[in-house]
Amino acid sequence: MATKGVGMANKGPSFGLSRQVQDKIDSKYDPDLEQILVEWICRQCGSGVGRPEAGKVGFQAWLKDGCVLSELINSLSAGNKPVKKIASSSMAFKQMEQISQFLTAAENYGVTKTDMFQTVDLWEAKDLAAVQRTLSALGSLAVTKDEGTYNGDPNWFFKKAQENKRDFSDDQLKAGKNVIGLQMGSNKGASQEGMSYGRPRQIL
Repeated sequence: MATKGVGMANKGPSFGLSRQVQDKIDSKYDPDLEQILVEWICRQCGSGVGRPEAGKVGFQAWLKDGCVLSELINSLSAGNKPVKKIASSSMAFKQMEQISQFLTAAENYGVTKTDMFQTVDLWEAKDLAAVQRTLSALGSLAVTKDEGTYNGDPNWFFKKAQENKRDFSDDQLKAGKNVIGLQMGSNKGASQEGMSYGRPRQIL
C-alpha cells in the first residue's frame, strides 16, 4: 500500500464547491509579481536566503518555515531587529510560530490588517495570493518610508500616499465657517406651510 507524502497527510482532495473556491483563490496568484518579490527578497536579504524554484509550489516552500520572511522584516529595520530569533525547524508549530513573528513585526512596521495574510494561507498554501499582497504592501511601505533600508528597484512597488497635513490660521478657519457649501443649499424662507402628512387620524 502506498503511503501519502508527509506534506499531504491531512489534506484530502477538494471536490465540488470547495474545489471551485480554491481554483478561484489560486487564479489570483500572480506569477509576474512572484518574480518581483523573489528578486526583491534576494536583494534585500542577500544570498543567505537562497532562491526558490519558479512557480507557486517553489515560492511556498521557500517561505513556509518563516525564516526568509523574518530575515526580510529584520532587513527593513534600521535599529533593533523586530524578530529576535530566527531558527529553521522541521516542526510544524515552530514554522508557524516563525511566520507569526513575521506577521506581528510586519503589522508593527505599518502593514494594515486588511493586507495581512493568515499563517495557514502560507503554511498550508491556502491563499498564496494573500501572501503576495502582504509582501507587496511591505515593499510599498519600505519605498514610501525611504529610511535607507530598502534594497531594490523603487519602481517595483507603489509609493503609498503620504499624509498631507495642512495648517490653517484662525482667520482662515473663521472664514470657512461662514461659507455654506453648495451641497447644503439654503433654507431661507423655508417653512412647513402647505406640507401635508397624509389624512388626519380619525378618532372614533
